[in-house]
Amino acid sequence: MGDNIIGFLQSTGFYGMTPGNVVMIVVAIVFFFFAIKEHYEPLLLIPIGFGILIGNVPLSFTNISTPPLSYLYLGVIQGIYPPLIFLGLGALTDFSYIIANPKLILLGGAAQFGIFGTLLGALALGFSPQDAGSIGIIGGADGPTAIFLSAALSPKLIAPIAIAAYSYMALVPIIQPPFMKLLTTRKERLIRMNPIRECSKLEKMIFPVAAFLVCTLIAPRATVLLGMLFFGNLLRESGVTDRLSNTAKTAFIDTVTILLGISVGASASAEIFLTKTSLTIFVLGVTAFSLATCSGVIFGKLMNWLSKDPVNPLLGAAGVSAVPDSARVVQMVGAKEDPNNFLLMHAMAPNVAGVIGSAIAAGVIWSMFG
Repeated sequence: MGDNIIGFLQSTGFYGMTPGNVVMIVVAIVFFFFAIKEHYEPLLLIPIGFGILIGNVPLSFTNISTPPLSYLYLGVIQGIYPPLIFLGLGALTDFSYIIANPKLILLGGAAQFGIFGTLLGALALGFSPQDAGSIGIIGGADGPTAIFLSAALSPKLIAPIAIAAYSYMALVPIIQPPFMKLLTTRKERLIRMNPIRECSKLEKMIFPVAAFLVCTLIAPRATVLLGMLFFGNLLRESGVTDRLSNTAKTAFIDTVTILLGISVGASASAEIFLTKTSLTIFVLGVTAFSLATCSGVIFGKLMNWLSKDPVNPLLGAAGVSAVPDSARVVQMVGAKEDPNNFLLMHAMAPNVAGVIGSAIAAGVIWSMFG
């Protein structure tokens, strides 16, 4: 009887608990705090946080290497979930901000410097080209794209790269404002944009088709992501597929987000996550995100100097593809200087362009190193 009791005690999670498991459980609780108390990306951080709890129960028979989580995790390692997320994102997105002021696309492109700058930094630190490319894409602040590229080039690094990408997406309101204020003057932050023109229905229907062809001819490896993004948008704008559009932007994307969040979180076990490589990825990730923010703002300043129409440099910070949080941060920082300066709708143009830009960057990197 005594041996049975001892055997039971040794089979419990309490017996197998390691300091690493405790650290990861604390990380999950921190995610819950930011999601619930601060409202930072709760739809992402709560599923990921709970997945971290699941993945760090010691001696558990429920992890990403055993059913049923192993089946759910196939959607991550096979790159299935990211295109499905892009479908819902396309159905949610109004591209009229880009159509009305296409030059703001350049701000979304400028922010991709964070991706390629960090890629070079990761190469200098000794990462392989494939791993460096996957790490660099964190600078786009685009979780699905980071997972998509990592699944293709660096499957072993999916967990830390995905957690880093989604963490920095959630921490946009903390990370970006200091750089935005540092790189701009109060006079620049007070700049008011010209009113946005209204786009016709025909323009909105033509755009996803034309943009898909142009972007995928540049980066064919990004066809799956961009195809689903623009397909979702055409469902939205066509006016004849409301049922499909409404499903894609509500129940469908919510379901995929839950599965993706739980799967990614459960992959972040202590033995996988608390390593020198993973911690280095986190440092490089925040570097990438910071570089993307700075390069966008600096390019915004340049556009303002060269353009005959005023361009508020703060809009450059929205070039990272954390939609719509980075656009909201632009509005927040601008409103602190002038509560009547409404930048949100203008910021959506580089914000959406950043989504497209990070997908193209992923396609280019995959073509180079795949």
